[in-house]
Amino acid sequence: MRVGRLVKAHGLKGALKIELYTDDPDRRFVPGAVFSLQVPTSSDWHGKTLELVELRWYNSHAVGFFKDVPDRTVAETLVKAILWVEQDAAELPAEDDAWYDHQLVGLRVLRDGVDVGLVTQIDHFPAQDLLTVKTESGDVLVPFVKAIVPTVDIKAGTLTVTPPAGLFEQLPDDEDAPADATPAADAGPADVAPAAAPAPATPATPAGD
Repeated sequence: MRVGRLVKAHGLKGALKIELYTDDPDRRFVPGAVFSLQVPTSSDWHGKTLELVELRWYNSHAVGFFKDVPDRTVAETLVKAILWVEQDAAELPAEDDAWYDHQLVGLRVLRDGVDVGLVTQIDHFPAQDLLTVKTESGDVLVPFVKAIVPTVDIKAGTLTVTPPAGLFEQLPDDEDAPADATPAADAGPADVAPAAAPAPATPATPAGD
């Protein structure tokens, strides 16, 4: 279960500000608690764990001190790391529409009954959560909202999506508009022969006397 994220170094003694993803930090963040780390594979911390020495609060922000993180330089190598803990089965959420990240990762993604990919990651943002779905053509970021992800079936290992057009496939370019007919040479107004001027009236010849 994901319980926090290390957001920035704090001070010079290796402390790190923690963004909490748990409503029970007093139980999760106790001295001696050990967290699995989600970090890039290129990080020196990849595959390692992190042990909490002490949790303090500064201006309502949680700040942690960890074993083997003696100074700010080392702390900065942990920025953006996500903290995970093992979860008891009894802790599974009771709500029908609530899941932990580890329950979603690995689900097959179905679209119109067809398998289109696999959930590999969940990112949490202020506006909404995003699912990373691995497809044959690359990763697709799917907003985790009811309108796009109407069904999650943990037992079946599937997640159904009803995405808008263009989310899982590249929309074709607009078809080229048919070429306009080549305009005829500008001949100007149609040539019309001017009407013949009316012949002058012949003066009436006065009748002879």
